[in-house]
Amino acid sequence: MSGRGKGGKVKGKAKSRSNRAGLQFPVGRIHRLLRKGNYAERIGEGAPVYLAVVMEYLAAEVLELAGNAARDNKKKLVSFLVTFSLPLETMKNSTSFCRGSPLP
Repeated sequence: MSGRGKGGKVKGKAKSRSNRAGLQFPVGRIHRLLRKGNYAERIGEGAPVYLAVVMEYLAAEVLELAGNAARDNKKKLVSFLVTFSLPLETMKNSTSFCRGSPLP
């Protein structure tokens, strides 16, 4: 026996957790920020993936509403200013913000 080891498989190209979950938001960065932010003593492996999914969904909903409003007003740019939007108001009223963070 010549200690060549077992013929293992080639791993291939590394895939990020965002790619594995099919997301655009960075799961690794969210996990790092959750660990750094002293939110809990331990952070599970599924927590940053779930948070990235929720954040991506909310961003898509807000962008869809903003795009519809821009199209209705025949505008090409979407600005940050929101005066009143019923879906956003209902979402804001049913959400509790941790540590008293101010609304944008």
